[in-house]
Amino acid sequence: MRRLAFHQVDVFSDLPLKGNPLAVVVDADELSDETMASLANWTNLSETTFLLKPTVPGADYRVRIFTPAGELPFAGHPTLGSCQVWLNSKGATIQSRIVQECGVGLMQIKRDDDRLAFAAPPLLRSGEVDRATIETVANGLKIRRETIKAAQWVDNGPGWVAVMLSSRAEVLALKPDYAALAGQVLGVIAPWDAERDGSEAHFEVRAFIPSRATEDPVTGSLNAGLAQWLTSAGLAPNSYIASQGTVLGRAGRVHVEREGENVWIGGKILTCIEGKLDIGELGTG
Repeated sequence: MRRLAFHQVDVFSDLPLKGNPLAVVVDADELSDETMASLANWTNLSETTFLLKPTVPGADYRVRIFTPAGELPFAGHPTLGSCQVWLNSKGATIQSRIVQECGVGLMQIKRDDDRLAFAAPPLLRSGEVDRATIETVANGLKIRRETIKAAQWVDNGPGWVAVMLSSRAEVLALKPDYAALAGQVLGVIAPWDAERDGSEAHFEVRAFIPSRATEDPVTGSLNAGLAQWLTSAGLAPNSYIASQGTVLGRAGRVHVEREGENVWIGGKILTCIEGKLDIGELGTG
């Protein structure tokens, strides 16, 4: 029987149970691919990560990211949550710059006061969205085409397309038809009105995943793509806060900071569960 350290953290929130949960297994080098996949299926969270020794010079650690259905090369909230657990587990809490090895290569992570932030990876697809895709999105969101004020591909791996609406209220009122979205992963954003919505955030974001017919609570990869689009297009300042997860009863806050060519996506991480995970015969491989 193998016993490993196990953590469940809440990412992108300073309030417990109000962010995006992540399970993290420490010192998982001896686990087989089958065991990692089984554990991710068992936790049934959007992602479960496994911390391993790095395989390339310059990396502090390596992470593998699994959903209940398979492995991902990169994801936003697993990057920050895994980094926080690695810092705490290795006693490196004063380290200000961290390099994570993952499926897309080396990810730069920095400490910013009581938050961690990752450098947004390059977009694999950007630019204008074709008319047919916009029509699909409008039908899936059950809104008129003219309600969409801007649209852009912001794909850094998952396939994100993003649309902008006029108001936070419009975003919060959406009740998507996942079948009508035809498999297109979708991010929706709109600005907050300071007088009506307050000053705690600048934008409201929602992320829809048709393959699972679900909404993601707080999404690092989507916000990374959104930030690259909005700041480069002059649709957002170089520093802003995005709110996400409101409809789901969450209070996600994503901190965006553009520094030259780098766009940093950050947030707070809270540990909610800390203990030991017992692994049986599948644990070696």
